[in-house]
Amino acid sequence: MNRSDLFSRFLLPVLSLSIVLQSCGEPKSTKKVEPYKGPIEEINDVKLLYSEAAKVKVKLTTAKQFRYLNDNRKYPKPVNIVFYGPNGEEATSIVSDSGRYDKAKDLYTVMGHVVVINKQKQEKLLTPELNWNPVTKKVFTEKQVTIISQLTGEKLYGLGLDANQDFTQYSIRKPTGVFNVEGSPSL
Repeated sequence: MNRSDLFSRFLLPVLSLSIVLQSCGEPKSTKKVEPYKGPIEEINDVKLLYSEAAKVKVKLTTAKQFRYLNDNRKYPKPVNIVFYGPNGEEATSIVSDSGRYDKAKDLYTVMGHVVVINKQKQEKLLTPELNWNPVTKKVFTEKQVTIISQLTGEKLYGLGLDANQDFTQYSIRKPTGVFNVEGSPSL
């Protein structure tokens, strides 16, 4: 048996069989890559100003902002918002644990321990969540609220709230609490 017979009788079939067996293996699976859903931008020491007729109406400050592809924003650090009156005076301030902005709804939401101080009425509002719409200039929540008069100490409790952005006018949707009403007969 010469070399070419050895190759054609033994090695060629073995090589052909090994090639066929390798090609019969399972196809390589491809991983489906999920699109990136994280922030596309991170900003530190944020200060946003909203103005009308060249007068600042609202100032939002926070330590960090994440912006996403759909232009939504998250504020993972405490958020401070100040609403200014018609003469530029600080009318109301809001402090919260965190916040977010929904671009599609044009709605800011602050969450966590939310404290609103109305300097004109000397009232404090406490709630776990508060929404602000810059287009309608309205503030609202579906959550539990507590309003404390810093003058009298009276507390008003309720579920849900609607207010104008400087909190000079508000209504509680389902109020509860004890009130002093002037001119009411004593018991």
